[in-house]
Amino acid sequence: MQQCGSAVRSLKPGDPVALEPGIPCRICEYCRAGRYNLCPDVQFAATPPHDGTLAKYYTIPEDFCFKLPANISLEERALVEPLSVAVHCAKLARITFGSSVLVLGVGPIGLLCCAVARALGSSKVIAVDIVDSRLLFARNYAATVTYRMESLSPEENASRIMSSTGIGEGAEIVIDATGAEACIITGIHALKRGGMFIQAGLGAAKITFPVAQLCSKEGSYRGSFRYGPGDYRIAVELLKQERISVKELITHRYDFSEAEKAFENVEQRHGIKSIIYGPDTNQ
Repeated sequence: MQQCGSAVRSLKPGDPVALEPGIPCRICEYCRAGRYNLCPDVQFAATPPHDGTLAKYYTIPEDFCFKLPANISLEERALVEPLSVAVHCAKLARITFGSSVLVLGVGPIGLLCCAVARALGSSKVIAVDIVDSRLLFARNYAATVTYRMESLSPEENASRIMSSTGIGEGAEIVIDATGAEACIITGIHALKRGGMFIQAGLGAAKITFPVAQLCSKEGSYRGSFRYGPGDYRIAVELLKQERISVKELITHRYDFSEAEKAFENVEQRHGIKSIIYGPDTNQ
């Protein structure tokens, strides 16, 4: 926090904070109903026509700044945002103690979904991916068991997931963090009757969807969009109470002058999470 407006009461210059980078209108029906992430006029950083946060200064309302204890590092503060995405998924899924959770895709969001599920008491967290190194990371980080997707039909992969991971007739909660059609279909087939499917990943605009399979199970399918009221605060508390660690996810670090290189690294899917330091901050 560099500078505060005259009306700010809860913060002062120098306070370590995490920023929620989307400012809603506060007056539309969605904002007034407590679903400001659906606000059609939200000014979300890096979503055209609004600039992102790769700038020396960024102005944001007081209630979108979340004060953090000094022992949470600058790098960890940067990961409150993706952690909040995972918290939002968990809230939509209504994860409870003892739930079985299947997470498809273990990039940063998928891994954090695994971590939040474990923190909320899930007894079985299954991570699914096609990259062996990411599955190994997931197993050491938060997953209780992993499965490598094979070159098989979605139905066959789902059957193997259920038989090899001990979830019986399926997982109570499935979270897709890929957006890939094959993964979504696999997840529907691996969903337990009456279960909840959360769509977190975005892929093709149109896919083939096994609606009959979902209906016959009377499963629930919900989209997840960013984060809403309370999600950032929960994410901060999970870090403060050390229920979740995010340091392990940071695999690459870049000075501000290397920002373009950092984006190229992400595009090539190297590592897990990349950090870009500000113009006045060195690694």
